Amino acid sequence: MGIIAFIIIGLIAGLIARAILPGRQSMGLIATTLLGMVGSLVGGLVGSLFARDGRLFDVHPTGILMSVIGSIVVLLLVGAAGRRRIHA
Repeated sequence: MGIIAFIIIGLIAGLIARAILPGRQSMGLIATTLLGMVGSLVGGLVGSLFARDGRLFDVHPTGILMSVIGSIVVLLLVGAAGRRRIHA
């Protein structure tokens, strides 16, 4: 997968994750794209545990779904860390 496709899928996954999760996330477009890219890596690594085809960075519907799920997980972790830091 090329870097441009990785950025575009990261943006889409980040936008979908922010739309699915309730609450207010104060992120701009670049932070949303980075969220999706990190979520895509997390989702790809988790997905590679279940699929043994050796092709980690191929674009396919399951990969996009795992990118969104990974982005949701990263968004939840960032939100939990932010709440812990504010209340501490």
